[in-house]
Amino acid sequence: MKQPIIELKGVSKIFPGVRALNSIDLDVYPGEVLGLVGENGAGKSTLIKILTGAHRNDEGKIFVEGKETVIDGPKHAMNLGITAIYQELNIVKQLTVAENVFLGREIKKGKLLDRTHMIERASELLKDLGQEINPKLPINMLGVGQQQMVEIAKALSVKTKVLIMDEPTASLSNREVKELLRTVKSLRDKGIGIVYISHRLEEILEICDRVTVMRDGEKVKTLDKKEVTTDILIKLMVGRDLEEQFPKIETKLGEEALRVEGLSKNGVFENITFGVKRGEILGLAGLVGAGRTEVMRVIFGADPKDAGDIFVHSKKVKIKSPRDAMNNKIAFLTEDRKGQGLILDNTVAFNMNISSFNKIKNGLLLSASKSKQRCAENIKKLNINPPLDNFIVRQFSGGNQQKVVIAKWLNTDADIYIFDEPTRGIDVGAKVEVYNVMNELVAKGAAIIMISSEMPEILGMSDRIIVMHEGKITGEFNRKEANQENIMKAASGGI
Repeated sequence: MKQPIIELKGVSKIFPGVRALNSIDLDVYPGEVLGLVGENGAGKSTLIKILTGAHRNDEGKIFVEGKETVIDGPKHAMNLGITAIYQELNIVKQLTVAENVFLGREIKKGKLLDRTHMIERASELLKDLGQEINPKLPINMLGVGQQQMVEIAKALSVKTKVLIMDEPTASLSNREVKELLRTVKSLRDKGIGIVYISHRLEEILEICDRVTVMRDGEKVKTLDKKEVTTDILIKLMVGRDLEEQFPKIETKLGEEALRVEGLSKNGVFENITFGVKRGEILGLAGLVGAGRTEVMRVIFGADPKDAGDIFVHSKKVKIKSPRDAMNNKIAFLTEDRKGQGLILDNTVAFNMNISSFNKIKNGLLLSASKSKQRCAENIKKLNINPPLDNFIVRQFSGGNQQKVVIAKWLNTDADIYIFDEPTRGIDVGAKVEVYNVMNELVAKGAAIIMISSEMPEILGMSDRIIVMHEGKITGEFNRKEANQENIMKAASGGI
């Protein structure tokens, strides 16, 4: 039996009032892919931060190649051969590919940068990954998939022994996902130990030799590949059978809450006409670049329109800014929760109340007691973990960050909700919680427009589906007639 590169014995991490990790045992062997799965808040992110030196464990021991080790910061972790790449790429867009590969560890000749050596070495690393990328190019000229490969090259430039990959395919196309998975297999075959974290269970089943399941800060079980099925993983992750992945409810449809007619933005989309009723979830499907988000940004007043009209409850309205949209009780849960939905370095309480401060005022001042009460209600309702209103949002997992965004808009008492990729990057249990919030909203008479690139989600949660292709509506289907084939045909411009 090989010696593990990394071995954790009884590792725990305690934050004020919360035991984020409880007595974790884990090992990573050379030449294997270890899957790490669990609901948001299960402790995966905290575990990664301990392995990469961002956090220090409070209990337990860590062994690196058989030697007990205290990982003293990110640089020490890197020197030990432990590196990580994250869903949000750590790149500087103004620099070249080679400069990004050696960012913070530049090769020098005397006091000057040895650019020639950096370019040659970056080229070698990329070719080892099967990539013909010019290392002299500015990195912002590359697609997301190639930028991901540059991140991997950066990790390999420090003689990585364990590579941690945190949701590496979340922003990639299907073709780029296949290429990345081929790269992972190649790295495994070279003897690198890989910790692969993903909410896409089909990837876990394809790529991993073993899978460790976490729940509520504890390790539930580690399974060999031959033992793993999707149903088993889901049951271990959520602690129950997830019999219905899409808990769609039937609601009575009311009046038309929102309608757009002839909406156009030059060069982006044209002549968009549709409506959505109270009690209805309208799915908006299409391939990347179809113009779905761009239409919603215009409806929300984030971008100007060039033509067309918007009606709210049959009344024509002028929406020139997000404030105008909010005054018309329209909420927009943006796809980019980190960049546009949250202020990451502020608290849960601040983010939950930022769009509705007027509702928690006592005179001219904000009421701390009202804020605390509202946050407690939202935290309980949405099962946010850790349940702390003073917790800094950046430290949350993706699913809990998404729940904070949802709470922010629930607090506005909107009656028209735009959900743009509402469950991207969150686990199966958290997805069901988001769907239940949507069910509760439409049951109370709200109207929802849901943009989603996940076909099962579109089919599972929509009452009606509109499909876009290259800035135009190319199909519309009710729930009974919609299927994957006709939606994909419309999304490809075939109808």
